[in-house]
Amino acid sequence: YCVEWFAEAIDKVGGEVAPTDHHLLGLVTREPVGVVAAVVPWNFPLLMAAWKFGPALAAGNSVVLKPSEKSPLSALRLAALAAQAGLPAGVLNVLPGFGDAGEALARHPDVDCIAFTGSTAVGHKVARGAADSNLKRVWLELGGKSPQIVLPDCADLDRAARTVAHAVFYNTGQMCTAGSRLLVHRAIRDAFVARVLEIAPEYAPGDPLSPDTRMGSLIDAAQVERVLGYVDAGRDEATLLAGGRRARADSGGQYVEPTVFDCPRADAR
Repeated sequence: YCVEWFAEAIDKVGGEVAPTDHHLLGLVTREPVGVVAAVVPWNFPLLMAAWKFGPALAAGNSVVLKPSEKSPLSALRLAALAAQAGLPAGVLNVLPGFGDAGEALARHPDVDCIAFTGSTAVGHKVARGAADSNLKRVWLELGGKSPQIVLPDCADLDRAARTVAHAVFYNTGQMCTAGSRLLVHRAIRDAFVARVLEIAPEYAPGDPLSPDTRMGSLIDAAQVERVLGYVDAGRDEATLLAGGRRARADSGGQYVEPTVFDCPRADAR
């Protein structure tokens, strides 16, 4: 649907022409940018790719898609399907590789635009590479922290708690908009936290092929260690209320329990 939307939208782009004197002719022409590099992360590998190659192809550009080294297969399959559908050779290209491949795209003089989704630190590198080469256009979607604020006039604490829990634990919390920082008014704090703690076990990690599973595996062992590192830091700054341990250790997957901390410090990690 994402690609279909861009295909339908491309001929509906509006614009304005500045007023000119009667003896002048003002025109606005729309032309493809040229070569668009798209560097996408591993947490939503196909969706993030579609958000980038969809509008780029619809506007008549060629695309070099660089998937994460942790999730390259969906991009490769996409390219194969595009070729089968009749997309001309060289229009959609997939470049698997590590960070140096993305850096090369940012610095390449024949790339006219680069779209990157990932960490803020790498976003700085992409912007510098684009500026140091040919001042290519840059589109950055970077990491962040999305606080969820619950006030005492909340009409339905049960519904709010479920919405909050989903925002925290969706996709195993592996997303730049995960609402894992909760700011709850002290007047409803105890009641609201109790509801969240009741819901958290529903996100216990399970078999990713089971329709009953609401939380799957983390991307790899390195991510597990990173998450557990934050848990260890949290023990020093806050009170652990639930979770915080590895799960399903005998499964061969990379699982961590849904974790809840009570932290009164505004400067905590």
